[in-house]
Amino acid sequence: MSCKEKYVAGLVQMSCSPSPNENLQKATARVEEAAQRGAEIICLPELFRSRYFCQREDASLLDLAEPVPGPTTETLGKIAKARNVVIVAPVFERRAAGVYHNSAVVMDANGEIAGLYRKMHIPDDPAYYEKFYFTPGDLGFRAFSTQVGRVATLICWDQWYPEGARLAAMQGASILFYPTAIGWHPAEKERHGTAQHDAWRTVQRGHAIANGVYVAAVNRVGFEKTSDSGAGLEFWGSTFICDPFGIVLAEASTDREETLIAEIKLTRLENVRRNWPFLRDRRIDAYAGITERFLDEDPWREKK
Repeated sequence: MSCKEKYVAGLVQMSCSPSPNENLQKATARVEEAAQRGAEIICLPELFRSRYFCQREDASLLDLAEPVPGPTTETLGKIAKARNVVIVAPVFERRAAGVYHNSAVVMDANGEIAGLYRKMHIPDDPAYYEKFYFTPGDLGFRAFSTQVGRVATLICWDQWYPEGARLAAMQGASILFYPTAIGWHPAEKERHGTAQHDAWRTVQRGHAIANGVYVAAVNRVGFEKTSDSGAGLEFWGSTFICDPFGIVLAEASTDREETLIAEIKLTRLENVRRNWPFLRDRRIDAYAGITERFLDEDPWREKK
């Protein structure tokens, strides 16, 4: 738990251009804006330094990757120190030749790296060909100590998995940040768009409720097409933050750049958990099967 009773979170919803430098400049301006509005911890969207390049498989796009520490952490670390804020900075991480990660760096308010998370769940769907680019994370689901207290970050596809949220919350995180790049395939939007968006929002509110934590999903916005042959993606924005009861405290539009500000109250977390003590009542003696891929019934097993 933080020594503070409350702190302010800032969530940056932004569009991304083909220029990494332009995107970094925009991100730094948005971070400055959030800090001026009182934010003490600020989160940027997934892979914010480029357009969402995973719409196609192209090995030359691996040149977008950078080391950690590297240019992004150096730039944002200076702002974190100057503004006395914590920054969650997604990075396309070059770990070694041929080994790349979709990562998020937590920069503490002193400008130093407080923690590194590497995306654990890697999707492979039309226009989301992430398995071509990213090695699955090997650092586990983690919470990090910062100036505002214990916080955790997961990334996009991790949003759909309750196990990651649970393990991060069990390490004392008061808030789970989900930097994100999610949107509609143009051909699917009319038929499936509303249901897809609602499912995305609902599952994350569920993580907040089930774990008694704040949850912040930070998405990009705008239409991006990275090849002549692809249909592109319409990123649906809708950045939001909810409290441990699942109540949405702030939510952005589907089509504009915005910076959300919301207060995180540790007393709220305490009160919700006292009345809904899900962590207390977990049956840890009965969950062994959760580490299996699937619990098949053996048709040849002798029946008693």
